[in-house]
Amino acid sequence: MSVTAAKGFRAAGVAAGLKSGGGLDVALVINDGPKDAAAAVFTSNRCKANPVLWSERTAADGRLRAVVLNSGGANCYTGPEGFELTHATAEKVAELAGVSALDVLICSTGLIGPMFDREHMLAGVTAADQALSADGGSDAAHAIMTTDTVAKQAVHTSPGGWTIGGMAKGAGMLAPALATMLVVITTDADVDRAGCDAALRGATAVSFDRLDSDGCQSTNDTVALLASGASGIIPDDAEFAEAVRLVCLDLAHQLLADAEGADHEISIEVLHAASETDAVEVGRSVARSNLFKAAIFGKDPNWGRILAGVGTTTAAFDPADLDVALNGVWVCRKSAPGESADAIDLTGRQVSVTIDLKAGDATATIWTNDLTHAYVHENSAYSS
Repeated sequence: MSVTAAKGFRAAGVAAGLKSGGGLDVALVINDGPKDAAAAVFTSNRCKANPVLWSERTAADGRLRAVVLNSGGANCYTGPEGFELTHATAEKVAELAGVSALDVLICSTGLIGPMFDREHMLAGVTAADQALSADGGSDAAHAIMTTDTVAKQAVHTSPGGWTIGGMAKGAGMLAPALATMLVVITTDADVDRAGCDAALRGATAVSFDRLDSDGCQSTNDTVALLASGASGIIPDDAEFAEAVRLVCLDLAHQLLADAEGADHEISIEVLHAASETDAVEVGRSVARSNLFKAAIFGKDPNWGRILAGVGTTTAAFDPADLDVALNGVWVCRKSAPGESADAIDLTGRQVSVTIDLKAGDATATIWTNDLTHAYVHENSAYSS
């Protein structure tokens, strides 16, 4: 049920003709309340799509009643007409739902540049409004897919009786901040605006922001959390934050599993860093090494490429005293050959890398995938 698992939410996904290949392409999520607390985080890319420019303003007051999302076009660098369409979409949702346009979040995903049809979009919003139901979460999750092969959905129900549901899209351009994604998370817990903001920012920092599939940052990234308060239950702050984190981690790993063309899912754990910032920088440097990613695709345990990636960072460590393991085999000890790499099996989809900096007590994990022929092929003809 994804975003409609929580009480107080209805959703729908419809086909509006925005995708050239057909299929569901407009999703609508409505918060029926009684509360309307919300929080949202967006791409840090300076080149932002029109829906992000609009939504940054509407989410600023911590109140949202609706989210409308489309696939089939990013509405980015589409000129004044693009922002006008974003505004018109919010107005149409507001008219149909009986809310303010300034309480409507807009999200788009697809190709940058081309403009999709205004009338189709507005007709899709109308159709989605008519199709709204408490069982519409799955259709909404399918409507936001682009190169995704599966819909991403997650649900967490607390022992106390409140629920969090979520849906996400994303398969390429997966890099911080927020990977490339549209994510809507809903809860029926009675949480205020500050609680939503704190929980969401804390969760994204250790989930979506640690996902670095291909080093390419999107113009459209949006993650929103809406709270209806319909359960009537005020949760413990720490318990709520942990639940949001778990849902975000679940969705982030679903994004990684569906990364374009990937054969391997790689976790890069950095141990004993001087700071968490250092650990993240080291993990991300290795995750963005095309040489390393190509080696994993070829099932080649070339651990020297890991050390080369570590060495490009500003993190604190002794270059002469680094340990590295691949799938639990410590192939490098004190920056010298360790256990035999012949013991490493890279035929499975899951690959683990462990890097011990021996510089402190901090740790962090970055998730990435290999660089494959399929990824190159898919992204060499994306707009044709």
